Amino acid sequence: MKNIIFAILAVIFLSAAKPTPFAALDKLVDDWHQAASDADYISYFGAMDKSFIFLGTAPGERWTKGEFALFSKPYFDKGKAWSFTPSNRIWSFSRNGKTAWFDEDLDTWMRGCRGAGIAEKRKGKWKLVSYNLTILIENEKIQEFIDLRDAPLEE
Repeated sequence: MKNIIFAILAVIFLSAAKPTPFAALDKLVDDWHQAASDADYISYFGAMDKSFIFLGTAPGERWTKGEFALFSKPYFDKGKAWSFTPSNRIWSFSRNGKTAWFDEDLDTWMRGCRGAGIAEKRKGKWKLVSYNLTILIENEKIQEFIDLRDAPLEE
């Protein structure tokens, strides 16, 4: 009986001591969001692979890493980029374990949003390759949204 208890404790201890892919990936995304909040341009864009694509909330917002960096630089230079507080993040993995994708709820200045992203493990290191930011809207409010979106912009 002592051997069984010892074996169970050893398994628990060893599994707790070894970081999980979830922990490494959560840290990557949490640090990425924090870098934006801290206006840390180097860390924010350093978390992205060179192939990174950002899909924003406005029509036409499909940015390569370079385009997004150029667009974002003035915000970071002012010391105030954006703050997203994530929750309810869910991860999935490819069969070979080298690609992971996630979705998360976000508290932002736009209120409730959702982010979905992809990370790839290259040369032993995870990098973000895609992120899609969406604003959440209840189905019951869609017609109001369509009417607002279709209204001409006031100048």
